Amino acid sequence: MSEVVSKGPSEKVLGGRYRLGTPVGQGGMATVFRARDEILGREVAVKLFTNSAADAGREEGELAVLASLDHHALVQLYDAGIDRDEYGRAHRYIVMALVNGSDLHDRVGVSALSARHIAEIGYDMAEALDYIHAHNVIHRDIKPSNILVVDYGDGSPRARAKLTDFGVALTADIERMTAEGATTGTAAYLSPEQASGRPVGPASDVYALGLVLLECFTRSLEYPGSVVESAIARLRRDPVIPAELPDYWRQLLGAMTARNPLERPVRHELVAILKQVVIAESGRHKDEVMHPLFDDDEKHPSLAPRPSVLDTLPDEALDRVTVMAARLFAAPICIISVLDHDRVWLKTHYDTSAEQTAAGNLNLTLTAQPQSEPVVIEDTMLDSRSSDSSLVTGDFGMRFYTSVPLKRSSGTVIGTLCVIDFEPHAVSNEEVENLNDLAALVVSQLELRHVGMRTTSEIRVNTAPPVAALAPLVH
Repeated sequence: MSEVVSKGPSEKVLGGRYRLGTPVGQGGMATVFRARDEILGREVAVKLFTNSAADAGREEGELAVLASLDHHALVQLYDAGIDRDEYGRAHRYIVMALVNGSDLHDRVGVSALSARHIAEIGYDMAEALDYIHAHNVIHRDIKPSNILVVDYGDGSPRARAKLTDFGVALTADIERMTAEGATTGTAAYLSPEQASGRPVGPASDVYALGLVLLECFTRSLEYPGSVVESAIARLRRDPVIPAELPDYWRQLLGAMTARNPLERPVRHELVAILKQVVIAESGRHKDEVMHPLFDDDEKHPSLAPRPSVLDTLPDEALDRVTVMAARLFAAPICIISVLDHDRVWLKTHYDTSAEQTAAGNLNLTLTAQPQSEPVVIEDTMLDSRSSDSSLVTGDFGMRFYTSVPLKRSSGTVIGTLCVIDFEPHAVSNEEVENLNDLAALVVSQLELRHVGMRTTSEIRVNTAPPVAALAPLVH
């Protein structure tokens, strides 16, 4: 964490106005503080980003757009700015409304929601999407943990929800599945167009919301597994909608999750349909007593982001590792991929001869699946594991691939360090061991980065049995 985050709550006033109090949530990318707006005399939430703001002007412009949004179904952004620490480093911060409640992920984990509450949450989210899409903003990361079920403390049985965390639009510190042919978002909720690297529009948010509402009924992920497995699954099949749901739910969820984005309901259509679903559910259960979602004495954290050890990688150290690994094999490309339960972080090195070719043809999602042992393919065209891969037979023309796993001290595999070339190579055992040493350095940097943070224990990886080496590269 940077020095600016580690200071005591009474020692820091941002913008001469926002006095930081106690942290209410902490992740690798940012810390959210309860704070006091000393001009207006109200409690707010301040999200202070850990990474340095390299392009402050551009980022302030993006934040200003988001801060201008004002809707009852959004967690309102009041202000945004840049703070400089004692070393002169710039850090972004945003000021938000302080909201009491539980995110939908946690709420669904506690107990099943009624169909009426699901409809009410869906209606609020449809209104939120209608509003932001009208303002040319695409969220791109709709998921249960980014939807707050709000507790107004009035005992109302009506479920109220707010959309939060526009982090995909706000952060760009490293590649987050954003290279051409890749995508941005959370794997389990990607639309088919996101999963295949096609342009993303408002329909992608509608698709993700459809999966969220479906999950509220089933209380399980429709497309679980690694990034690659989850992406491939939605390209091959439609989600399974429970047969016991009323026809209006089945038709709505089917339309929202249509693989063709043109077949999904848009803006006002979605709002109108979900309004009718709310009315239908209210009529269907009119004689039932609807209990509030929260107990009167239940306390809730305010905007505590789900922390992840992967939110910010140690850029400078990993830049050095990718360069060293590429130099070890005299190869033009090296990729570090770190796999979380629902996303992949990437760090890449291309030399000048490979940058243009890689940017147009290298689908980084295909390099993301970690293997438990080193993979060495000296000539991809002569090896049965890779000879049919699109990376070999297509325009990219890969002829050499070597990778080693990123393993924690416990033996858990959290990612891959791989080297790629357009020419075959002969590889010695010593070179593989040297690559393993660099992989160990990557893991040590990740663990040192987050020493003392409880998020270190929250890395979740795919625990399925190992598949055949280089399986993600094979059709």
